[in-house]
Amino acid sequence: MEKKEIIFLLNDDFMRELEATMIYAQNSFIMEDCDPSRVTEAISVDEMRHMWWLADLITKRGGKPTMKHKELDFGGENLQEMLERQIELESEGIDIYTHQIEIIDDEEVVGVLKHILDEERRHRKEFRERLEKLNSSD
Repeated sequence: MEKKEIIFLLNDDFMRELEATMIYAQNSFIMEDCDPSRVTEAISVDEMRHMWWLADLITKRGGKPTMKHKELDFGGENLQEMLERQIELESEGIDIYTHQIEIIDDEEVVGVLKHILDEERRHRKEFRERLEKLNSSD
């Protein structure tokens, strides 16, 4: 795979991590339940760290990280809808990173993506646990 193609994919990843960072930060501010709010805030920091790692990969390959992003979907007005959206974002990231690991032939990039993938799986688990706890208390 050519560097330009890798940079394109990494910039797409960077954009998704940027969006997740902003969505999770905003949601953590307005969530009423303290535990999901703290977890969401901590995971937003993880997502920002992923941006740093991806930016490093992009610039090392001669690219420039993009700060463009789509219109943000925060998931709704209540805790359940926010957690459901956050699970959806993590699931999308897991699918994309899994595919990229299969097609990218750059060892450094694959190593970083595998690390991010592991964290995305943990994030999804954390959000699912909060959603299950919420649903079981109804």
